[in-house]
Amino acid sequence: MILLSKLESYGITGKAKNLIKSYLNDRYQRVRIKNTYSNNHFSEWEKVKQGVPQGSVLGPLFFLLYINDLPGIINDTHISKPTIFADDTNIIITHPKISAFKEEINAVIEKISNSFQTNLLVLNFNKTYYMHFSTKSKFLIDIQLSYKGKPITNTLSTRFLGLTLDSILSWNLHIEQLSSKLNSACHVIRLLKTIISTKNLRIVYFAYVHSIITYGIVFWGSSPYSMNIFKLQKRVIRIITKVDNRVSCRKLFKKLNILLLYLQYILSILLFVVNNIHEFTINSDVHSIRTRHRSDLHPPLTRLMKHKKGIYYSGIKIFNYLPRNIKNLFRDVKQFKLTLKRFLSVGSFYTLEEYFDWTSRSDLGCYV
Repeated sequence: MILLSKLESYGITGKAKNLIKSYLNDRYQRVRIKNTYSNNHFSEWEKVKQGVPQGSVLGPLFFLLYINDLPGIINDTHISKPTIFADDTNIIITHPKISAFKEEINAVIEKISNSFQTNLLVLNFNKTYYMHFSTKSKFLIDIQLSYKGKPITNTLSTRFLGLTLDSILSWNLHIEQLSSKLNSACHVIRLLKTIISTKNLRIVYFAYVHSIITYGIVFWGSSPYSMNIFKLQKRVIRIITKVDNRVSCRKLFKKLNILLLYLQYILSILLFVVNNIHEFTINSDVHSIRTRHRSDLHPPLTRLMKHKKGIYYSGIKIFNYLPRNIKNLFRDVKQFKLTLKRFLSVGSFYTLEEYFDWTSRSDLGCYV
């Protein structure tokens, strides 16, 4: 079996290999169909000649081992960047020249075809798409892709690990979907506000709203469309505290000890920075001049606004605007998070601009 030979290449030999071989060999399976009248219909028993037993605990692990060599086959030129998560495979191809870009795409498809043929795999066309990313929609290139003579569908948006990506990375579609979920959460909390306490409503908030808002916020939090999410968050807070729609929410967030949207974005992106500090460059590593900003992170040179709004550049800018005593805690992530949350709660910034201008606030003078 192909899987057994791959296991051996990963160092699984001897008794461990024989045990897995015994588990895979001489297996039979059949299909059961149950109709609306609870009648069961069974197919004939058939021997499993390839693959792994369906519904088994070890099945997903064996599948990952089976396709684990695919990224290395695709990325031998280092132009393509394959990403595998469970059974979801994505390939990112970048090139400044259109002709070379098309050649690389065709080369990758050919490699995939050869790999699938060797490993007896079949491409599911119902779940296979390609998407061309660009800074503006007018720069999109018309490319027709096919696999073994069958066309691969072009799409302007796709789902990736719970995030909806569009071809210009505007995050508009993703935020629309979040808004729909948050509207449902508003309805649930509105129904509950007359029968449970504010304390329990806060628990419901974290279950139904906070979990939705925080997922992937480092990517879409800087989008101008995020204001729609902030409005819905304020609506939920007013429902929980049973106040009129015209009442300011700034004090209500503090009262409930809940971070408003842009504070959550700042917190999440700064935690990303300190947890991946090895991916960033410090000014003192670039030059030896002893300036007051020598311990700040060094921003890369870029002209594209998309890049500036991205997680890497935004993370650097937001980190560099932190009070110095908080920046100095970046090696102690736990203490950094506690101190940062305290600072953000006191500041209660409604926008990123307010955060960048925090030194002008008299109530934050102790952080200067």
